[in-house]
Amino acid sequence: MRRFTVAALTAATVGTVLTAVPAQAHQGRPPGLGLENCTANVCRFDVAPGTYDVTVRLGGDSAASTRVTGETRRSLLPETATAAGERVTRSFTVDVRTPEGEPTGADGTPGLDLVIGGSAPALSDIGVTPARRARQIFLVGDSTVCDQPGDPYSGWGQQLPQYLRKGLSVANYADSGESTVSYLADSRLWATLQPQIRRGDLVLIQLAHNDKQTDEATYRANLETLVAGVREKGGRPVLVTPIVRRWFNADGTLNNNTALLVNGLGVDHPAVTRSVAAAHDVPRIDLTAKTKALVESLGTEDSKALYLYNEKRDNTHTSVHGATVYADLVRDELVAQGLVPEGRTRVG
Repeated sequence: MRRFTVAALTAATVGTVLTAVPAQAHQGRPPGLGLENCTANVCRFDVAPGTYDVTVRLGGDSAASTRVTGETRRSLLPETATAAGERVTRSFTVDVRTPEGEPTGADGTPGLDLVIGGSAPALSDIGVTPARRARQIFLVGDSTVCDQPGDPYSGWGQQLPQYLRKGLSVANYADSGESTVSYLADSRLWATLQPQIRRGDLVLIQLAHNDKQTDEATYRANLETLVAGVREKGGRPVLVTPIVRRWFNADGTLNNNTALLVNGLGVDHPAVTRSVAAAHDVPRIDLTAKTKALVESLGTEDSKALYLYNEKRDNTHTSVHGATVYADLVRDELVAQGLVPEGRTRVG
């Protein structure tokens, strides 16, 4: 990520832009929620936990390309190109909480942190206001979904916010190492998430990678408990089958057990998830089938870039690139199934 100094930010991307904006354009915004909160490439806002709408004005006198990340490495706005002299306005909604990343992780810094990056970043103005009618998309999952704290790791849930427009917020409560058993047992996870669900909120549930010792009856019952708990609060559960592991057979297909999440007890996690979805009339995103098709189409070499094979010899966890590709698959399914209006999403 390119870093730039305060002087460069002010001279190249702020001063000339703000002088051209009518003063009334900034009236009504609470004080302390603009560019005065930005130092170098980081904008910090002293706000309480909650959901906030962020509006950024991008561009400057020179051609630019800007993206926005925030909190624990969440991708909030995809890289956006602007021509010399062009300014564009983009908005998104962000969840601010403590801990700001994984629910069992470190608290992180108070308030809202936004990082202005991209190949040639230019920020003209920024505003943060409480979101009045935001709809939440809660995520229940493991390390393949969560807000990973450090490079080179990334979960698909960490990349999903960039595909959503203002009014839709991702509250990622996925946590590394969790199974259906541990997610329900830990008070920092399900017991913390469930009371926050409001009518109309979506709750995407992808748990399987760590259910290596969970028998079928228990796994099924745990998924049913999560589904019932979401509905109890008026939310809408969505069952997501797990992303595949990158384990190939000699013929170029994925291994039927390790890659496709069949555990040592013979429990076929994707199959059980599909069965629970059908039995309880729950929307389903078959991410297993979609990631299998993609990984096999790329083959043994090109599929390495989706995972951390090159960096860590890791065929389970995704790279930023892989997590972004998989988040795009989730976004497409949310739209295709009518769970999220297409007009409320954006293409990366």
